[in-house]
Amino acid sequence: MCHPGWARARIAAQRLSGFARLRRVRDRIDREYARPLDVEALARAARMPAGQLSREFRLAYGASPYGYLTARRVERAVALLLGGGDPAGVWSAVGCATPGVLRDRFTGLVGAAPAEFAAGCARAGTRVGVGVGATVPG
Repeated sequence: MCHPGWARARIAAQRLSGFARLRRVRDRIDREYARPLDVEALARAARMPAGQLSREFRLAYGASPYGYLTARRVERAVALLLGGGDPAGVWSAVGCATPGVLRDRFTGLVGAAPAEFAAGCARAGTRVGVGVGATVPG
């Protein structure tokens, strides 16, 4: 017969192991956002079914793996556009399959299409501060 505390310790260890797997998935998305990633590939690497990965990831981080990936890509596109990047080429730099995919996601999260956002930044003279990562007036 096992000591009752051992069962609790085993459950806690399994929970920590699950969080570590989810953290590795999130870190991979953060590192490889510009590469073609899909939930199936992320789930295979984490050795869990895609549905389970999506549910657990959403519980842990508040967004599905695909939603998190999309947010990272849009975040990077914003940084590139603020730094003077070309709106026509930003979609490929952040790993989107087509310009339309980025435009739709970007518009949904930012409220303007990439070209409109870049034009607004150019008019306002906004750029990314060197080494700081914050926007500062130009």
